Amino acid sequence: MPPPFERSVFVNCPFDEDFAPVLQAVAFCIVYLGLFPRLAPENADNAAARLDRIADLIRGSQYGIHDLSRCKSAQADEYARMNMPFELGLDHACRRFGQAPQTDKRILILEHTRYDYQRALSDISGWDIQAHGGDHEKAVRHVRSWLIAQAGVPAVGAALIQGKYIAFQEWYWERELAAGSSEEDIREYPTGELIRAMHEWKDAGEPV
Repeated sequence: MPPPFERSVFVNCPFDEDFAPVLQAVAFCIVYLGLFPRLAPENADNAAARLDRIADLIRGSQYGIHDLSRCKSAQADEYARMNMPFELGLDHACRRFGQAPQTDKRILILEHTRYDYQRALSDISGWDIQAHGGDHEKAVRHVRSWLIAQAGVPAVGAALIQGKYIAFQEWYWERELAAGSSEEDIREYPTGELIRAMHEWKDAGEPV
């Protein structure tokens, strides 16, 4: 069964290798604060079309974190990646036009460089958009502060979350290596598998 609406956080971001440190740290922050990160790849084997699966995750999540830092082209003849702004639009539409509990949705927008999307996506000018510069620690600070304000989670310090994340990584790597995985295996494991391990670590009392 999916987690309840009021404890679900839809995470809309790049899933490439370069962005993984930010995504994984943000996911850990969400888990550590007692919520459930919901990502599009988590139900990739579903027979439904990809857009339908994403829409289901958005409808099922009271909170949405939308990272737009990879949506612009970086070189000549390269197309901008528009999936993430599109999914932000779906989330905003649920809040704006949906019925309860959709009207209780809360949205956080992250970007790499300050003001990029106030220039490129002028309709969201005036929204509180947070920049992380590709630094996972900055991203965690933004997500932590937002969840405290919007979701009423415990006011745990960002430094504590960072320290717990390091402890989790050490535990996870030791566990997977002991189970016969190679370091390359662990790096290649799906993010959804890593998130399940985060919940297991927390449920087990944060073992060291």
